[in-house]
Amino acid sequence: MPIYMDRHDILDNVTAAQVAEMHQQDLKIQDKYGCRGLTYWFDGQRQTAFCLIEAPDISCIHAMHNAAHGQVPNRVIEVSPALVEAFLGRIEDPEKNGGGPLNVIDDSAFRILMLVSLKPATTAQRVSKGAGRGLEPFNLAVHNIVLSSGGKPVRRNDHHLTVCFTSAADAVRCALRIQAEFEKNKTSLAGSLAAGASLKIGVSAGDPVTDKPAFFEDAIRLVERMCRIVKGEIILSCEVRELYDSEKPGGLPEQGKTCWLLPADQRFLVGLMDFTESAWKNAGFKVDDFEKALGCSKSQFYRKMISLTGKSPNFFLKEYRLNEALGLLNKHARNVSEVAFETGFNSPSYFSKCFQQLYGCLPSDYLAELAE
Repeated sequence: MPIYMDRHDILDNVTAAQVAEMHQQDLKIQDKYGCRGLTYWFDGQRQTAFCLIEAPDISCIHAMHNAAHGQVPNRVIEVSPALVEAFLGRIEDPEKNGGGPLNVIDDSAFRILMLVSLKPATTAQRVSKGAGRGLEPFNLAVHNIVLSSGGKPVRRNDHHLTVCFTSAADAVRCALRIQAEFEKNKTSLAGSLAAGASLKIGVSAGDPVTDKPAFFEDAIRLVERMCRIVKGEIILSCEVRELYDSEKPGGLPEQGKTCWLLPADQRFLVGLMDFTESAWKNAGFKVDDFEKALGCSKSQFYRKMISLTGKSPNFFLKEYRLNEALGLLNKHARNVSEVAFETGFNSPSYFSKCFQQLYGCLPSDYLAELAE
């Protein structure tokens, strides 16, 4: 059967013991609804609880909760047990603490997520065979830094590593240590990534279930967007900065190496990327459309783009389309003309010119190199 996680937004006066009692009421009647309650998380500070349940479908979960205690979930999504364990550390109840009749779990599911993104000097540049082995000492060093900083590596692909923390201060300290390790090894890494390679680290925070359909989607999408377009080496969401200040009131160390989003910046980033992702394929999509969608004047939008990304609106849109085009070319699924039109370019020749300006080679040459 599928595994689901539900979210309950609870009242301020509900205690961990009361949530444990509700969990027990679920377990008493779960067989009637074909469900199996695996575990739950409770966060009294944020007034949230999350249940992990094996069930035939979502309606059975609602019916079980309603019959057991009447506290039906605000949201339910299907999840992968492996991802739940990777991010939250368990998929069943922890061992019982204390001598009472209930296994009271006072364990938040809120997590700090860090994305470490190691970028070649040019995304389209291919490295020589075996050069990737030059990254192994650095990757091992990063892995050890993460573990010694209280983090848990949860996902790695290409040059990206996603790490989970329970403490914002631990995440920021880890980010600074990784950045220092990169600077120390930049010369040796040049052979694997080409000179001019960069490291970007984004840190965001959030709950596993929100109004989005995927597990930790809000926090993951935000940190990916931060690393993709926000200028700076170490970028913190406004929530992470607030959490850090509450854990370490003395302020951020080495502030010159970190930047953080103000709430207005974060709202602008989310709006910008939501609109871009919905409209970028349309060849008629112009920079003026950003201003209308985001409710900015032309001058306001330009200033905000330069401040946040270091790029003009026109360059941002063109680079976004070219990055998407590069992904299509890497899949070997289309020829150059098809990719040009699919990514919002009216002319294959203009697309090739822009591609060469950004990546240093023609898309046709890049395709030929991929085929070797």
